[in-house]
Order: sequence, then structure tokens, then C-alpha cells
Amino acid sequence: MKSVTELGDLRGKRVLVRSDLNVPLEHGGPAGSPVISDDGRIRASAPTIKALSEAGARVIVCAHLGRPKGAPEDKYSLAPVAARLREVLGQDVTFASDTVGENARAAVDAAQDGDVVLLENLRFNPGETAKTDEERAEFAQQLAGLADVFVSDGFGVVHRKQASVYDVARLLPSAVGGLVETEVGVLRRLTEDPERPYAVVLGGAKVSDKLGVIDNLLQTADRLLIGGGMVFTFLAAQDYEVGRSLLESDQIEQVKGYLEQARERGVEIVLPVDIVAATEFSADADREVVPAGAIPADRMGLDIGPESGVLFAEKLKDCRTVFWNGPMGAFEMEPYAAGTAAVAKALVEVTEKGALTVVGGGDSAAAVRQLGFEDAQFGHISTGGGASLEYLEGKELPGLTVLDEPGA
Repeated sequence: MKSVTELGDLRGKRVLVRSDLNVPLEHGGPAGSPVISDDGRIRASAPTIKALSEAGARVIVCAHLGRPKGAPEDKYSLAPVAARLREVLGQDVTFASDTVGENARAAVDAAQDGDVVLLENLRFNPGETAKTDEERAEFAQQLAGLADVFVSDGFGVVHRKQASVYDVARLLPSAVGGLVETEVGVLRRLTEDPERPYAVVLGGAKVSDKLGVIDNLLQTADRLLIGGGMVFTFLAAQDYEVGRSLLESDQIEQVKGYLEQARERGVEIVLPVDIVAATEFSADADREVVPAGAIPADRMGLDIGPESGVLFAEKLKDCRTVFWNGPMGAFEMEPYAAGTAAVAKALVEVTEKGALTVVGGGDSAAAVRQLGFEDAQFGHISTGGGASLEYLEGKELPGLTVLDEPGA
């Protein structure tokens, strides 16, 4: 993969940058207007955009937001992202009200050296996520027609074979931006001879979302710490009572196989010893801390308990490499945030001792920020949860492999 520096002098060139600006929005502003609740991806994308602007390029940023169905929807407009990007960059950003239409073409034609243009949501066009190569190629041709050079800098989407990620890279001289370059470099450190002990903390709702990564990590990690909703399938695999907790019954046999494989390989699997169990999925529900193996039939587990937080921290304190993906509980509700906070605090402490700590994007990144931690307290906060997991599974990521094709 080429880096931007290998593209030569970009002054006066129209550079199409695929960023990942898919930030969470809450409609709690004036008159119900959208408010960005976590601008981490905007801040992470800004350095590449700023560097290209300062190099004299005419920067055309494209991105998606949410999951519109191939047509414009006001709630998924990138307009609030454009406003925040202006603030982060400290310069004007022209916002085009379409992606490849009349407004976009006019904005690009009017751009001067150093200017930044943000196109409207890519997914307002059915060709962006089309399943057929022909439909994607047609939209990619329109996008590529706006630019002279392509820079892939949206790590959160490089595992998708989409027009702005994959097909455009085959039409223009292409390179990776600084964000993608950093992400890949960190993930290589996790997969190619990581410094040990190497622990992986997995949480989130479902085991089925992480089958491939668990399978692969059993070959490389020294310890797996399991929390979140997925832990109840692990507990059920040991014949423990999980009450009304989230449970994937169809994955119990698979998890039993993982437990056996871990024993054979000498990989330590660490499960919670206590659970915060509530009568309902609510911050106001009656709740109590119970043993992990004996959740009452009328309750559901919504966080790892305080003893488990201490245990997890103990299992992490001697580690030299830690990857974390997925919160330990329903952190959005204050009564169930302590387990996630305990893991975050433990990662900060080992980071201070010189360990490489990687927070694997998605809900994990949102959680640490919501809980008051700073990005700089960790070794790296990824912008791509799904892409990070697929990389750790050993899968090929189309948005990266295309950049290695001849002529890219």
C-alpha cells in the first residue's frame, strides 16, 4: 500500500478522501436538531484532511452516516458533521448537498488549493452499497470523476466491498491516509509476534458476532477475559444458571469447544465471578450483585460485578499487550457502567507501565469517552470495531487488498 507521501506533489490536485465520519447522533438539540454525542471519528479523520489541505490539495471528503436505504433521509444528513469538521480543522468546509450531483460538481469546480469540500452521505446513493459489481462501478465512476487522486482513510469501512472503498481505488491513483496507516500498524503489532503476556478482553452482546475472532485468538493470545452479554453463553456452557440474561443457546456447544481448545492450548479464559443482576433492562430496576454461577431465574445480568472488576484488573496488570473490544455491561446506564470502567482503568494503568493497549472501536471507544477517560490515556483507540475484528480473524479486507493491486 502506498502512503500519501508516495503520491508526489498534490498542490492543485483534486484529492478524494474516503473518511469514516459515521458518528453517533442524538436528536436533542434546539427543535430536536441532531447533536453529535461522540466526535472521536471526526477528530481522528482530521489530521489527514488537514495535511492534504496544507499541501495545497483540493480536498474532497466523502463518508457515510447511518444506514439509509439508498435515498436521502434528513436524519442521516452529514450537515452536522460538516459543522463539527469546520471546528476541528479550524477552517471553512464547503458542504455539498448531494454526492455526485450538480451541487457536488459545482462545489468541487469552485474549490481552490487548500479548500475542503464534504460531500453529502454516500449511502444516499444505491450504488454505494450495491451487491453487483456493475451498479457499484457506475457510482464509483461518478465519484472518481470528481477527483485526480484517491486516499483511503476510513478504517472503519475497509472491510466493506463498497463503491467508495473498493471500486474507486481501482479507478484513480490511490494511497492510504495516516489514519489507516496507523490502524494497520497497530493491528500488525497485535498479530505479528505481540509482546507477552498478551490479553484480549471481549465483551458486547453476542458470542456469534465474535466467533471468528475467538477462534483465531485462541492461537495467539495468552488470556481471554470475557464480559458483556456474551458471557452468559460461556456461563451456560458450564451448566450455570443465567436467569433471564441474554443467551445464545445455539452457540453453547461452540463455546464448549472453545473452552476445551483453550485448555489444550494453555490459554487462560477468565470469566466473571459475580454479576449485577436486575429484574428489568432499566436503570431503575431492582438489582443486586449475585454469584456468576447462580443468577436468579427472574433476573438478567447487566454488568460484571465488583469482584470481577478486581479480578479482571489483576489479570491485566502484568500484560505487555492488551486488545479490548466490547463493553462489560450496559454502560449507557450508570448502574451498569462500573465493570466497563474497571477494565478501562486497568488498561490506563498498564499503558502507563509501557504496555501496548488497543481499544477496538465501536461501543468500547464510546464507552471510555462517556466514562470520562481521555484517548491519550490508552495506547490506541481504533476507529473501526468490525474492521479490527476481521483483521484479527485473519480475513482479507477488500479496502486494503485493492490498494495492493497493480496500478493502485
